[in-house]
Amino acid sequence: MKLNRILTIIFAGSVTIATNTGCTKLKDTSGNVIIASQFNPTEADIPSLTGAAYTYSRQILLFWDGTWRAQELSGDQELIPARPNGWVDGGVYKRIHQHAWTPDEGIVVNGWSRTYSGITTCNRIIYQVENNLIPIKDSSVKNSTLAEMKVLRAFYYSILCDLYGNVPIVTKFDLPAGYLPAQNTRKEVHDFIVKEISDNISLLSSDNNAATYGTFNKWAAHTLLAKMYQNAEVYTGAAAWDKCITECDAVINSGAGYALEPDQKNVFVTENQNSKEIIFGLAIDSKYTTEWNAFDLHMQSLEPENQKTFSLLSAPWGGMSAIPQFISSFDASDSRLKNNWIKGQQYGADGSMLLCGLGSYSGKPLNYLNEVPNIDASEEVHGYRLGKFQIASGTTNILDNDFPWFRYADILMMKAECLLRTGHQDDAAVLVTQVRQRAFKDNPSKATVTGADLLKGSNYDYGLRSTLNTTEEGGADIKYGRMLDELAWEFDQEGRRRQDLIRFGVFTTKSWFDHSKSNANKTLLPIPRTEISKNSNLKQNPGYE
Repeated sequence: MKLNRILTIIFAGSVTIATNTGCTKLKDTSGNVIIASQFNPTEADIPSLTGAAYTYSRQILLFWDGTWRAQELSGDQELIPARPNGWVDGGVYKRIHQHAWTPDEGIVVNGWSRTYSGITTCNRIIYQVENNLIPIKDSSVKNSTLAEMKVLRAFYYSILCDLYGNVPIVTKFDLPAGYLPAQNTRKEVHDFIVKEISDNISLLSSDNNAATYGTFNKWAAHTLLAKMYQNAEVYTGAAAWDKCITECDAVINSGAGYALEPDQKNVFVTENQNSKEIIFGLAIDSKYTTEWNAFDLHMQSLEPENQKTFSLLSAPWGGMSAIPQFISSFDASDSRLKNNWIKGQQYGADGSMLLCGLGSYSGKPLNYLNEVPNIDASEEVHGYRLGKFQIASGTTNILDNDFPWFRYADILMMKAECLLRTGHQDDAAVLVTQVRQRAFKDNPSKATVTGADLLKGSNYDYGLRSTLNTTEEGGADIKYGRMLDELAWEFDQEGRRRQDLIRFGVFTTKSWFDHSKSNANKTLLPIPRTEISKNSNLKQNPGYE
């Protein structure tokens, strides 16, 4: 929760820059319109002007049917099974789990429309600054503002590149009526993103402080570039592991104060805005971030009775839980298992035992078990619940925690993965061990991994695992599978699992729970049907109608 950043974004959304482009000259009587000729912003005003462009990052990731769901519910860590109180919703969550989504799906439509809304806002601000409609007299401030907006725009394009691949690149705001953008290839989108970041990174702030929190400073841009290189083989067909290492080293050697927290939980507490591990975070404050689904993973996961556990202002809806196979992959002494998942018998804040109030378990102890019958049927007790982000007592339907999109542990793990893939497994093991050490304080010997360990397959017991169907696939055949496991244990619930599974070749080639192996085309989402109907230049991604 970063209050000054939240207020900046609110202010940005309420400001209108009026210019003399209209035909009618009216007396200036508005109290909420800034006349460009009367407005000479200083460096301190810039965040209030650019803040509107950042609001979309939260909407894209966390709003209902946002990219968090696209990345996590399609993977092997979380699911939403049918519950006694519903959660069927026309089969949408089952379709995501089974990779049976359509071009009309919420995650498909929203990922596209919300992200392009962010791009359009970046284009508008860039246009206004370049044409002095937002007059910034200091050339260095003007250039850094333009650079920041271009890198933020590249960030939004990275989301489209990852989800859809072949999307139009639009960099102009003053477009003619009826303009229909041409479709670019995924490689062209990737190359555009890399060039935009590379061309503008030197103009970004090197500071890591309250003023740059929640924005793209130089180090957040290096992290984004590292992400593009980490996934370059997927996006372009050509690996760029060494380039990813270079970008990770830029952050590691930055001297900007980024470091691992001594306890991973520090990154996810309610007041986490001062975490030295967060490189780029989404600023959230329930007093000012008021959209109904702004950040409600706790409401989507906990059962209604857990309202008494956390003295919540409203009862949770019950639904999302861990896939049992994933939970079983943890070492029992890994503190991330204890700290990130809500399990076992549930109690009220006063210590009273909670009982189920729904379904066939009504009146029985609310005791979360690491089992879920199948995607079509479950009870309140089935499945561990999401608890990585601290749930403060008295929380509303919106968590007050900031969401770390990029964090320093990811820098270390990206570098480790690239070292592993380029034959430096022992060097990779040093970095993975460094991340693991805080998770095994009571069993320090278990924190150590070797290069030979990282060359092994996955500990995840893949295969169908429900009362509807059971198969045996295992994970020993997954190349660098242990590294994939390490990413799973460190970054669960952070809206990224799909991307990791695709990079390791697992997303469509393995089965888990009620998800069978799927067609390789499913590594891309379809382009929304609504967009194709509006733009004749768009061609649907392969495998979709």
